[in-house]
Amino acid sequence: MGISRRSFLRRSAAGVLLAGSTDVLRVAAPPAGYGPLVDDPAGRLALPEGFGYVVVSEAGVTSLETGEPTPRNHDGTGAFAAAGGGTVLVLNHEIREGAGTEHAVPHLDGLVYDPGAAGGCTIVTADARGRRVSERVGIAGTSTNCAGGVTPWQTWLTCEETEARAGERGYGRDHGYVFEVDPFDRAALRDPRPVKALGRFIHEALAVDPATGAIYLTEDASGPNGLVYRWSPPPGFRGARGALRALGDADGVLAAMRCTDEAGEHVDDLSRASAVGTAYAVEWVEVPDRDAREESVRRQLDDARVTRAHKLEGAWWGGGGAYLVSSYSDGHRGQVWHYDPRRSTFTLKLLFTGEDDGADGPDNISVSPHGGVIIAEDGGGSNHLVAASEDGTTSRLARSERGSEFTGPVFSADGRVLFANVQVPGTMFAITGPWR
Repeated sequence: MGISRRSFLRRSAAGVLLAGSTDVLRVAAPPAGYGPLVDDPAGRLALPEGFGYVVVSEAGVTSLETGEPTPRNHDGTGAFAAAGGGTVLVLNHEIREGAGTEHAVPHLDGLVYDPGAAGGCTIVTADARGRRVSERVGIAGTSTNCAGGVTPWQTWLTCEETEARAGERGYGRDHGYVFEVDPFDRAALRDPRPVKALGRFIHEALAVDPATGAIYLTEDASGPNGLVYRWSPPPGFRGARGALRALGDADGVLAAMRCTDEAGEHVDDLSRASAVGTAYAVEWVEVPDRDAREESVRRQLDDARVTRAHKLEGAWWGGGGAYLVSSYSDGHRGQVWHYDPRRSTFTLKLLFTGEDDGADGPDNISVSPHGGVIIAEDGGGSNHLVAASEDGTTSRLARSERGSEFTGPVFSADGRVLFANVQVPGTMFAITGPWR
């Protein structure tokens, strides 16, 4: 999912607000930056001259520490600095089928939420050059683990992109929750429990405000379109390992975004924005029943009270706020927004029109330590990783030679290695080169 290789902005002076900067990043149409992509003789990953990759994890090819093959369908990924160097990564496996499907996340004792589900996360360790060291199960028995988000206390929140109930697909428990996965503490992984305070809906991704503990969540849904949510923690909440697990099911407040334009008029859908720089005022409307016991959360609030969007996708914290992605719709081929919690404003930073280049929808997003953002493309043609960089250009970082979408782009803590996945059948790459 991600900015297309064909990314095109309606205005040449469009862009992304950089972390720690008051400037707007200017973005020009590619090619630029790192130069043209060079075809891969191995037929896997085309990269600019001077860049290289190694395969870190591959479905059915590499093995877990317990001997089973690596699960399939690699998706959202969080990266954490390993003690002594290297990176520990929590890797989502977006497997929708029930238990028994090929290359499912193995059901290991103590790590299973629902024996009837096949999704989950693995925990991958790589050395300082991105080379594979090990892989193990982090959580199993979840469903459709799509994206998620890193926390300021160095854990990964994995999101189930489903609202399937017990009895569907052979599931024994309800799904559509967020689960916390600790990349370092194996004991904390035992007896996985959903963070029900964050709601039960078609979760896509999330970003955590390190100052307040508020969590911003996206919903990739239609009929009706999904919503942006904010979970506000209860008084006295302090984000730390185990704090979310200790919450009650109804702790804090889960609310949906409502935008108004400069004239004070309600904005019913984000696709109405047609110019970069469009800024909306934001209010938050409390969700009546966050566990969706009788009706899906997005259907509990009528269109006049909330702002919807088609294919709400990636989320990442940066620039003092949350980057949130709305992928393609009838009105555009992708948008990147930035929510500023101090001003309660929601500003369009990137807009893809598809008018001249056929740009496909952006999806996963992360903030780069080298400036700007990295976006993964989930498009109809060849898919790319694209950087929107602070020198005023967009640049193609990689092309999937096997066609499947890119997912989970994230840099190592030292900025030397970019980890990214091709979703099907499931491969994680570690990309190195002359980053700038």
